[in-house]
Amino acid sequence: MIKSYAQWITGPGGEWLKDVGLLVLRAWLGLSMLVLHGWPKVQGIAEKSASFPDPLGVGSAMSLNLVVFAEVLCALLLVVGLAARFALVPLVVTMAVAFFIIHGGALTGEGNGEMAFVYLAGFVALLIAGPGRYSLDHYIIRALRGGE
Repeated sequence: MIKSYAQWITGPGGEWLKDVGLLVLRAWLGLSMLVLHGWPKVQGIAEKSASFPDPLGVGSAMSLNLVVFAEVLCALLLVVGLAARFALVPLVVTMAVAFFIIHGGALTGEGNGEMAFVYLAGFVALLIAGPGRYSLDHYIIRALRGGE
């Protein structure tokens, strides 16, 4: 049983599972970021632009626009796997700012940054691992190389 498990993990099926796992992680994190965090900000952008936190000193409206860019456009790019590593950079920066500056690095207590911390971990993992085989990036690169 252990031998067949090891073959399942390390064999040809293991590569397939890794790519499916990356697809699931990209879609799960990207869609939840978009739907639960980005889209509500888009809907209330006019009301929030004057009072949005400005942790980097660029102005409330600019901070909100940068966050909306990351949480909507970059999250959408992540879901489909298009320019995924580039899209992950603003997402990582946004979650790092949210966790370390806005929430003071707190994982417990009122106003903690646990969600930002979890998103940050997932986004960093995807930045390191890449989008995987089931992404537009993979198919574009494969087409540019002549179908290798």
